[in-house]
Amino acid sequence: MAWLLLAGAIIAEIIATTALKLSDGFTHKGWAIAVVVGYAAAFALLGQALKLQLEIGTAYAVWSGAGTAIITVIGMLFLGETLNLIKIGGIALIIGGVVLLNLAGSTH
Repeated sequence: MAWLLLAGAIIAEIIATTALKLSDGFTHKGWAIAVVVGYAAAFALLGQALKLQLEIGTAYAVWSGAGTAIITVIGMLFLGETLNLIKIGGIALIIGGVVLLNLAGSTH
């Protein structure tokens, strides 16, 4: 159940971050509301996932790492942002770090 809550937190954070870009500096009220609601939901769900005994380092790494990687892809596919080898390498390092944290967390 904790992992499902964490997945929900990741989805909410992705929605909020995308809305942040679309809000154009909070000048579009609907997108600005989506930012606030999305981040509030993301933190509430992350808090509940932590309450169910996920380790904070692992949970935060998965939350922020998955969010960063997915937002990069959304930016590239829908917002006209570029993807280059350095960005790809950065995403690979994030994913590798999350995998290592998960492996380390499962040993005790």
